[in-house]
Amino acid sequence: MTLSSLSIESYAESERFQLFVASVTDYALYMLNPEGRVCSWNAGAQRFKGYTAEEIIGQHFSRFYTEEDRAANIPFKALQTAAKEGRFEDEGWRVRKDGNRFWASIVIDPIRDPEGMLIGFAKITRDITARKKATEALHASEEQFRLLVEGVTDYALYMLSVDGTITNWNPGARRITGFDQTEAVGTHFSRFYIQEDKAKDLPLVALQTAEADGRFEGEGWRVRKDGSRFWANVVIDPIRNALGELIGFAKITRDITGKREAEQALERAKEALFQSQKLEAIGKLTGGIAHDFNNLLNVIVNGIEIIAKQAQTPTSTRMLESMQRAAAQGTMLTQQLLTFARKQPLKQDKYNLNHVIRSFEPVLRRANKGSVEFDVKLDPLLPPVIIDAPHFEAALLNLVINARDATPDGGAITLSTEQLELDEKEINELPAGRYVKVTVKDTGTGMLPEVAAQAVEPFFTTKEVGKGSGLGLSQVYGTIKQFGGDMVIETAVGKGTAISLFVPALEGDTNEGSGGLASGNEKALVVDDQADLLEITT
Repeated sequence: MTLSSLSIESYAESERFQLFVASVTDYALYMLNPEGRVCSWNAGAQRFKGYTAEEIIGQHFSRFYTEEDRAANIPFKALQTAAKEGRFEDEGWRVRKDGNRFWASIVIDPIRDPEGMLIGFAKITRDITARKKATEALHASEEQFRLLVEGVTDYALYMLSVDGTITNWNPGARRITGFDQTEAVGTHFSRFYIQEDKAKDLPLVALQTAEADGRFEGEGWRVRKDGSRFWANVVIDPIRNALGELIGFAKITRDITGKREAEQALERAKEALFQSQKLEAIGKLTGGIAHDFNNLLNVIVNGIEIIAKQAQTPTSTRMLESMQRAAAQGTMLTQQLLTFARKQPLKQDKYNLNHVIRSFEPVLRRANKGSVEFDVKLDPLLPPVIIDAPHFEAALLNLVINARDATPDGGAITLSTEQLELDEKEINELPAGRYVKVTVKDTGTGMLPEVAAQAVEPFFTTKEVGKGSGLGLSQVYGTIKQFGGDMVIETAVGKGTAISLFVPALEGDTNEGSGGLASGNEKALVVDDQADLLEITT
């Protein structure tokens, strides 16, 4: 407070001034002579410092300073600065009469007479201890928050300006994204989004949602400095000032790629369990029905054969032949059902699958008639396996016919074998070990994911009515499961289909066994409901 250059005596005699000073209790207002001794004292000064006017007038104002400040000659320097520069202003600890300290805001102005001669000082002191404590508490809180943010490494915690520019950066953000603070601060946060999301303006939508709704939360792909992607959980909260004006955003990002993969794996496991239980239930039902129906068919077939021997006319012979064909189709259907239900008796022996395939190759090539190329690529070093050869041949024939039907406009079918080592559950639920993999791959139309998921279900077919029973792949699946193996379908619309059969190999055994080589005199029984199959086996 700059006072006019009236004499101290003039101020003291001014009734108006005395009333003003006396009425102020929130400030200590008093005068000092040029040497720093107290010349006047108001109610505010008495309230702050605890001294009455009688106790303090004539005393040097340095008594209000701490011993440390007096030792540093701070009171003298304060008066010297005020006299030289026209004002002294500072904050610091001051001492009350009872010895307690308070944090004071100090203003000292020089008082000069009309000739410019220094005649004293006007001093204003205010107790701002509460404000200092609040400021210190705020600083402590900010420091704690800073330490918290810098100590978090599992989350990217950082601030954005109103337009989305990054204004700070924590170690978690550096660990997750790979960007240092100097690389990230000052750039737009959209740099972490994939191109597809940036093209849809998703960064802007996120900020707009946070501002409008009070929060944005979502998940999606984000990009690291090295270009790799991670699946992120993102939360954006708006930051507003005391007036409610938007001043920025707080953003939290967490890398949940591992969690997402675990959830997807759990979902796949649940789906696989559901499919397995469903197929098992269907298998039990169809197996029971097929077994009883097969017994009935045996009676019918045997009866027709006996009657056929006694047929006397061409008409009756043709009728009996039709009945025999119908009975054969019924027998074929029950065999397929029993195979799917894994109740078809198997005659398993040790085989080299290359030899089985080579001996059956002529049948497969006849089935693959038309403009479709057929290629066989066999691994020359296959270990032996335990299978039922006729059932395996029937499974191969089913796969080749399906591949042929999937390439109506021409293409290529490749039948291949290879040996490989699998880890535990690398392929569905198969245990770790050595396997022989047999793959039938085509360049045909491929399947939609939902079609592929149902492909092994019995009676599911995409063919026209009368063109298939829907038991082909389910029969293949049932056969391979009986061998202790499994089947995998890889397909994409327009890119073809590859169906792989995994059969356990005999460990440490290279002997091909009794079933290893065919003599050339064997006969294969092929049962199917397709007319072209009857043609190629005659």
